[in-house]
Amino acid sequence: ERTEAVTATDISTSNSNNPVAHFQQTALTLERKSKRPLVVGVFQNQDSAFIKEMVKECGLDLVQLHGKEGMQACAETGAPTIRVVDMEIGGDDAAEKSNFVESLLSEATTDPVALLLDTSIKGAGAGGGTGQTFDWNLAEQVQNAGIPVLIAGGLQPENVGDCISQVRPWGVDVSSGVEEKPGTKDVQKVKAFCQTARSTALESAKGF
Repeated sequence: ERTEAVTATDISTSNSNNPVAHFQQTALTLERKSKRPLVVGVFQNQDSAFIKEMVKECGLDLVQLHGKEGMQACAETGAPTIRVVDMEIGGDDAAEKSNFVESLLSEATTDPVALLLDTSIKGAGAGGGTGQTFDWNLAEQVQNAGIPVLIAGGLQPENVGDCISQVRPWGVDVSSGVEEKPGTKDVQKVKAFCQTARSTALESAKGF
């Protein structure tokens, strides 16, 4: 039987106005509260009233905003909310990459409980679901700036270990990388992904 949903009050314990300190605190709080798998609802450019309705109807623990809603929208979903940050690939974006961390730190607010970096195709209408990786060096830079991040985009059992050993992210996100066909998960791939992620995270943490 499912236990009660995690609430915004449970998670949003950070009193800091500093986004870096805020994300560090909420990461620790989420880890303490995550004694069971949490139910996450993914939304893209839906209005807050609809999201709140779904949170209540489905008993969602967390919301993930994957559209163009902005950081502040995370405070209007009725649940602790993860904000997706699009990591564009394609095109000549060397200048953008060099200023990425500085730009993210200037734009970040304390409205989300976590940031998820996910691949998007430059010029495409919607981000996510690309099945492609982005430059993990950028994620590593964000981590080094003190913000715990989740990484998505092109992850699968064969490369999630490389991602974790390089970046040591707070977490990883997968969908199409463990599918048998679009919309259908492959149990063996899910198992292999989780086993590799756990074992690599434990190995990477040794000595720290």
